[in-house]
Amino acid sequence: MPSRRHDLLAALVPRVRRSRELDTEPRERARVEAWHRTLDRSLPTRAVPGFARRWDVSVDDPGFPSHVLTPRDRRVHRTLYYVHGGGYMAPIDAFHVRYATRLADAIGARVVMPDYPLAPEHTWRDSHDALVADVARWSDEPGGVVLAGDSAGGGLALAVAVSVRDRGLMPATHLVLHAPWVDLTTSTRADTEAADVIDPWLFIGKLDAYAGWWAGSPDDLRRSEVSPALADLSGLPPGIVLYGTRDLLHPGCRLLVRRAREAGWDLTAVEEPDLIHVYGLLPGVPEARRAFDQVVSFLS
Repeated sequence: MPSRRHDLLAALVPRVRRSRELDTEPRERARVEAWHRTLDRSLPTRAVPGFARRWDVSVDDPGFPSHVLTPRDRRVHRTLYYVHGGGYMAPIDAFHVRYATRLADAIGARVVMPDYPLAPEHTWRDSHDALVADVARWSDEPGGVVLAGDSAGGGLALAVAVSVRDRGLMPATHLVLHAPWVDLTTSTRADTEAADVIDPWLFIGKLDAYAGWWAGSPDDLRRSEVSPALADLSGLPPGIVLYGTRDLLHPGCRLLVRRAREAGWDLTAVEEPDLIHVYGLLPGVPEARRAFDQVVSFLS
């Protein structure tokens, strides 16, 4: 049974985020594009206590800004390459930075957070090759790369891992996927529609719109760069996927787990009954602390 803290945030987070179904796709596109024109794309660090004291920040340019966070108070043994979620249309959030820095502290890593171009102004084609090359470059550093992401960022991390394998580049040592969006075709349509009824945060109309924006063309929806759950999953680095069943994306996560098993990919699956989207990133939630410990144990 979910904790009271989880259920409180399950009700509160959608209100704070003003989550609701779209009116029409053109209106949603206009709304998002207008919002993008007002965005401050600097790294949001307010959720990390003592950030300025503990972390040095530089910015790489693999074709777009990529924030490199290096701790001042400990040695670095590896790199955490964290790809943020947000439906491919939202920028890095303060809680992405909070989670990535906490995980990096626990595993002795620096953090790299790419600020990839967002939909609907951009599609996967505007960032995918650069991300693949960037991950391979960091994989050559001592200790290698842990490639991680949540939601859309989890799907993008997996898509990058598939392309790294296909191009014969240096792979990540591990994959960490929090409720990844891995099937933008929504091939599990009936299950996704059933999940839409109980998910308080995500909405199927927005899911369809954002998928179309990111793909850029209906013909691209099934590509491995867009829907990596439909790709050949053999030969990927060991991975862990964590998701709850009160999540619109959980049918796609189950599809990923099934296809990983069929492909012989070493993927540890953590399915939590009745938990919401990206529960592992929620602040102060017992289930998130358990997920954090599971990830750290996996990476150790």
